[in-house]
Amino acid sequence: MGNVEEEKTAFEVGVVVPRRVLEKGDECCGCVEVLVDEFRKVGLVVDRVLGIQEEFIKLAASVEILGRAAAELQLTKRTHIGMDLPFEWDQAEAFVRQPDGSLFSWCERFHCYRHIIYGVVNKSDSTLTLKSDCKEFQWESGESLLQMLELRGFVKQVFPLHDETKRKQLLRSWAFNCWDFTRQPIDEIYAYFGTKIATYFAFLGMFTRWILFPAVFGVTLQFVDLGSMQLLVLPAFFISITLWAVLFFQFWKRKNSALLARWQISGLVAGGPGYKFSGLEWSSIQSPVEIMKKWGSDKTKEKEVFQREEWVGRLMRFRNDAFIILSIICLQLPFELAYAHLYEVIGSDLMKFGLTVVYLFAIQYFNRIGGKISVSLIKCENNESREYGADSLIYKVFGLYFMQSYIGIFYHALLHRNFLTLRQVLIQRLIVSEVLENLMENSIPFLKYSYKKYRAIRKKRKREKGSPTGKTQFISRVEKEYLKPSYSASVGEELEDGLFDDFLELALQFGMIMMFACAFPPAFAFAALNNIAEIRTDALKLLVVFKRPTPRAAATIGAWLNIFQEPAWVRANRLKNATQAQDMCSKQLLRTISGNEKLFVRVGKIE
Repeated sequence: MGNVEEEKTAFEVGVVVPRRVLEKGDECCGCVEVLVDEFRKVGLVVDRVLGIQEEFIKLAASVEILGRAAAELQLTKRTHIGMDLPFEWDQAEAFVRQPDGSLFSWCERFHCYRHIIYGVVNKSDSTLTLKSDCKEFQWESGESLLQMLELRGFVKQVFPLHDETKRKQLLRSWAFNCWDFTRQPIDEIYAYFGTKIATYFAFLGMFTRWILFPAVFGVTLQFVDLGSMQLLVLPAFFISITLWAVLFFQFWKRKNSALLARWQISGLVAGGPGYKFSGLEWSSIQSPVEIMKKWGSDKTKEKEVFQREEWVGRLMRFRNDAFIILSIICLQLPFELAYAHLYEVIGSDLMKFGLTVVYLFAIQYFNRIGGKISVSLIKCENNESREYGADSLIYKVFGLYFMQSYIGIFYHALLHRNFLTLRQVLIQRLIVSEVLENLMENSIPFLKYSYKKYRAIRKKRKREKGSPTGKTQFISRVEKEYLKPSYSASVGEELEDGLFDDFLELALQFGMIMMFACAFPPAFAFAALNNIAEIRTDALKLLVVFKRPTPRAAATIGAWLNIFQEPAWVRANRLKNATQAQDMCSKQLLRTISGNEKLFVRVGKIE
């Protein structure tokens, strides 16, 4: 397929399989051929692209195919009367469309794609034998074809594809738009990346705009001589930034609610218990409604069950949190204090540089170990969903980074009380460290991708060296995307994606400027400049450096805002009642809404 035609077709999912040369007689029962035929049978548009070492199957689907999959999944969507009801394709006109005019969001489309491709099963009563090179695979009756091939190692990866047209539009209006420092096309980001990434950039943009006021105040306080008023202005500055922080978080909650309303997202649906993706389970436990069906409708028994589940989960989380805290106090705290003390007493700058290099390598090792231990502990917890597990990871790992980032500053501020050294450390953390982190988090993945692409092109040149044409064709766009690294977290990638590192960096920055702003008032100005650059570099990272991230359903920024939740049995009881009401009224409401819509259209035509 040509490049022009390829861009016009909205291929959104790629499946990676080994490249091989077909032998005679293998065409009918080859794994790739069977997989492609089954995808076409369920209505998907399929395009096969031969790579250097792998073959890529690109998939696209019409709105009707996605709509019927959404109806099978009973995806809940907003209707024109403001109620969230299970989707039905025959009543599609009753549902509100997305801000960009599409019927489904990117998260919903990807959910439907996974339901379709993982829903391809062997419907015959007998076992089918599939061949690939010298291997044979047994496709059992009722077994998912794609899941079986993944478990056997034949399907290497299933990943979202970039839409080249939309990607270039976002590059122009977002990543390369340097004139408007903090404003971003949030609706377009939501339509392309999903809720969680769009929420992060909305939070980052609002935080950067709000930080401009204390930045101006701090720079004025630092460089303008106020004489005898200086001692009075400094406490006023501290009080003002405290009030600023309280107001900012309250206004962010309002902003977040407005975004969710505009994107037609319900907090219960997006982050509620038991939320699962087809083929990729987001929750490892039963949903509250399933548990209630199991235990019956006895109200007293329901309350007892959920209170017991809730308290068992709390005790397990308390045990794990206590273990992490004791480990930090007994292991990491002495290490951090030793580093801070040696940095204070060593006089040679060369020795300080060598000490810092050793410290940075050692702390990365500590962070990896701490992340693995935290993930192992979280698996033992009774978390209601993947998002709850991710929040638990945030609380545990943040302690490691808190100790790493702040203990040295507290050491200089409280024990040695060396104001000059304290300012030097703050400048180092706010300027040098954040600049280096931005360079590292963008340059290292790009260098890895460039090296992989270089090796792939070199292999292809060797292969085509003796070809009659003598021309070397560069690797295809889908293969370039496959070679890009995934947008994953540096710690606990089983539970979190790359937003974990971005939010962590922002949270550490916020704590530093809030706790030590009086020692160095221009800290807010440095943070504002860093965040303005962060918006553009993160945009380039997502659009150019990494694969298109897998969309995640999240209504808020989660544990980073530390929003308090109701007891589990109350949430489950509400969910049960809401589900029963929707089952009774949804079909009748949809018919009514559809009838009214058609009536309005007829009246409009008559007039």
